[in-house]
Amino acid sequence: MTDETTETAGHDDARHAEKMAKKKAARDKIMATKTDEKGLVIVHTGKGKGKSSSAFGMIFRHIAHGKPSAVVQFIKGAMWTGERDLIEKHFSDICQFHTMGEGFTWETQDRARDVAAAGAAWEKAKELIRDERNSMVLLDEINIALRYDYLDINEVVEFLKNEKPYMTHVVLTGRNAKDELIEIADLVTEMELIKHPFRSGIKGQPGVEF
Repeated sequence: MTDETTETAGHDDARHAEKMAKKKAARDKIMATKTDEKGLVIVHTGKGKGKSSSAFGMIFRHIAHGKPSAVVQFIKGAMWTGERDLIEKHFSDICQFHTMGEGFTWETQDRARDVAAAGAAWEKAKELIRDERNSMVLLDEINIALRYDYLDINEVVEFLKNEKPYMTHVVLTGRNAKDELIEIADLVTEMELIKHPFRSGIKGQPGVEF
């Protein structure tokens, strides 16, 4: 390395350090104003993969912090999943897990049965959310139940607005989140589908899809 190259590299390093110092100062100033805490209504939606996976990541964070949490699965039925197996085997003392669905609607082919299952899941969800010992409650794939009108979106919204304890986080996953839900949510993430192996004939695999 020549002296000229060394000098140029040193100049670039100094400029980078100065730029990052300014960015840090600006970021620290912003962060100093963020002092409030509250239980969030969090929505994961969109056609892309990762909605439930991301939500379970937050459940596992709660478990890691020793914070009680709960999961209600609205659609998934008897199908085994890695998350459920891990939680029930090792963390059932701190995370309740309720699989209340009976599979996707095209599997049951019985609307009345689907409505009844969704209603039972919603009653369990309300019970868990009202229990202030639970720091987070995940309502996995509730958006699907809402999309097919198995549940009344107005009832769900009113409950989250008026009965959810102030410090309880509620996470709602599934495609096609209703506008009414998005409007009251504190955090909404839409997963965008760009590529999916299913289109290439690759089936769902353990550790990736379930």
